[in-house]
Amino acid sequence: QNQIWVEIVALACELLAWTQMLALHGTSARRYEPKRLRLRLFAVAARLVRGGRRLRLRIAASWPWASQLVAAITRLQALPAPT
Repeated sequence: QNQIWVEIVALACELLAWTQMLALHGTSARRYEPKRLRLRLFAVAARLVRGGRRLRLRIAASWPWASQLVAAITRLQALPAPT
């Protein structure tokens, strides 16, 4: 069980590192520690809204890092699909 847990944690660290490298713009944003990422990007004040057969993420306009999150999501969506 411990070995499985270690593998899951290693996979999560790799996903976080790749997401930072591909989605975040600027050298300072790419070097955010996990705690800062959790505060600014993962704990977003938003709602998932369903409408027109789509799910949309509605981010609060007053949230200080809303533009940075929207830019990161746009960059991730613009990546080519793996073949």
